[in-house]
Amino acid sequence: MPSTRKRRSAQGRVLIGIDVGTTVLKACAFDADSGALAARAAHRLPVRLLADGGREQTVRALDRAFQGVLAALREHLGRHWAAVSGIGVAAQGGSSIIADRGTGAPLTPMVLWNDARAHGHAASIAERTTPEFWREFTLRDGVPHGLARLAWLRDRAPQLFCDANIHIGAGEWMFHRLTGLWRQDPGNAIQTGAYNAAAKRLDPAAFALIGLALPLVARLRQGHETAPLCTETARRLQLPSGIPVAGPYIDQEAGYLSAVGVSSRPAHCSLGTAWVCNYARPDSRALDSPAQLALGPVTGEGQLVVLPLRTGNTAWDWALTTLLDPDLPNAIRKAEAVFRTRLAPPPGLVAVPHLAQRNPLFPEAYGAGTFWGINAATDTGDLVRAVAAGMVFELADALRRALSGGLADCIVVGGGASKAGCFCRLIAALFPGGGVQRQREEDWAVARGAVYALAPAIARAPADTVRRPGASLCRAVEDAENHYAQVRQRFNLY
Repeated sequence: MPSTRKRRSAQGRVLIGIDVGTTVLKACAFDADSGALAARAAHRLPVRLLADGGREQTVRALDRAFQGVLAALREHLGRHWAAVSGIGVAAQGGSSIIADRGTGAPLTPMVLWNDARAHGHAASIAERTTPEFWREFTLRDGVPHGLARLAWLRDRAPQLFCDANIHIGAGEWMFHRLTGLWRQDPGNAIQTGAYNAAAKRLDPAAFALIGLALPLVARLRQGHETAPLCTETARRLQLPSGIPVAGPYIDQEAGYLSAVGVSSRPAHCSLGTAWVCNYARPDSRALDSPAQLALGPVTGEGQLVVLPLRTGNTAWDWALTTLLDPDLPNAIRKAEAVFRTRLAPPPGLVAVPHLAQRNPLFPEAYGAGTFWGINAATDTGDLVRAVAAGMVFELADALRRALSGGLADCIVVGGGASKAGCFCRLIAALFPGGGVQRQREEDWAVARGAVYALAPAIARAPADTVRRPGASLCRAVEDAENHYAQVRQRFNLY
């Protein structure tokens, strides 16, 4: 059942923001005049984990969650449900569903963006191309994993790759569910190899490498365009037909939109399932990171750069449940006590939290997480501190590229892990000047950002300044970061 919470009754027009995450589908109702969060609901999405690295969800589970969260909002809003005047949609990008183009009926499960079964196909495509091709085409290094997954899917079920079907992700599915139209965002398209980041348009060049054509995917969203809620869905949801539906946005794009206005040049840090930095820059072919996603302009000219990190809450959940308590809520409480005692790890203790990467020493193995500097006095609290510090040092490394180039003047932190005060304090210790802000609606900012096309002022999530720790503690964190950098460089852990 969806979890819900009511904040206050909406008094005027209402906007609905939807966030289709990797493990949770969320929806919020916002008062379109005051911006107040009027009601919210969330429904967990079961993920099927396969022994060969597969990660799948059923579209039936997505639809059940969608109906559940909307029903929960309708119940909490009561008569104000009739005042809903627009819907915004954001979703995790890079996942794959083959669906019937006419009806939208799914013909496969949704293979998630972090499914590992197409690595062999990625290597095969890489052998037939050059790094320069991808740097010119996608403004990043390497074969987009979604393109490799398309080749893998076609090998498994070639009969599904026909004119009657379409390849979509979570965002396209949700947008079609609401409007009856197929549309995708650049963040999703670049992960499947359909988007030319330099030209800011769909391009058939990468698809041709695996013998596919662009009509397999939906057309690209143009700016912040909207489409009307279709009659059938309006009737089912008990909403006015024809109200505007905005999107779909990739979740990181919507997260950045939730930070627009906090400062003139915010860098939004999403501490979710994957940790990601998002910021705007002038048009450039530079690689701020080999893994970057360079998308079109969000609020004006230039590019939105999405920098996925080599860490995320998979590493944090592992540290909590393995080192402190198998029950995650209990582990979180114990972690609070660990960090009340001390914020930084002991000198020389380093944890590299690359749990979702291939092993650099043994490429056939999975997992590159490492500890360095353990001694007989090291306890589990020290190990947890080292993991948290390593995650923040990965984030800080990406942020400094944006800050040093004048592309960002403020760090805005959101996402589930930002609720853990240790992460915000560690970030603040590394960035002086009071430039770290924490979003109050940590788990709901993406849903708020999804309504940007309908009401830009409402899309901005409220944020508070994170107080910087004292000088001695800051020095300890800086020393720990220096140790971390030395270990990464010494063992080429990049």
